[in-house]
Amino acid sequence: MAKLYFRHGAMNSGKSTVLIQAAHNYEERDQRVLVAKPAVDAKGAGTVVSRLGESRPVDLLLAPQDPVRARFRDAARARGPVHCLLVDEAQFLAPAQVDDLLRIAVLDDVPVLAYGLRTDFRTRPFPGAARLLAVAHTVEELRTICRCGSKAMFNARTAGGEFVFEGEQVAIDGVDAGYESLCARCYLERSGGRLGEDAVPASPAG
Repeated sequence: MAKLYFRHGAMNSGKSTVLIQAAHNYEERDQRVLVAKPAVDAKGAGTVVSRLGESRPVDLLLAPQDPVRARFRDAARARGPVHCLLVDEAQFLAPAQVDDLLRIAVLDDVPVLAYGLRTDFRTRPFPGAARLLAVAHTVEELRTICRCGSKAMFNARTAGGEFVFEGEQVAIDGVDAGYESLCARCYLERSGGRLGEDAVPASPAG
């Protein structure tokens, strides 16, 4: 039986780069893949874009209410047998869409590799990521480091070069905000020691 994998990591942990490499590895062995991502991810439009400059066209651009399994099966019928489904920015999927990923793996016997963030800039779980953590067969962490050199865990939002802890959950970088991956200590220092809904900016030094 094929499995659903959730590979998560903070910003700059190389998730999109690893996805593109995984697609290449399958195709190098003459196995067909489909690449999907949520349409809410405006970065790159219809492509997966890594921070190293690599990119790859997306086969399935998923709107919030799209039935993922039906879209996948239609694409598979049109293109021939699919050996793997790869999903970028999976945290933006609806929980019901994540359930479809599990169905694709178990009922259609096609491995699904989903890549994404666990939490937003306030350390709250994204709905799609929370569902993936609940139902994925395998959960793997892709690691990166904080500015201090420690392991980064959280994704802090910046605006105008300053850390911010208020705003909508989804704000794609390059449009409304920037992001920096931080370890727990650096995040707490910049949020005034608060997490989740209580997170507020720390007082200016001096």
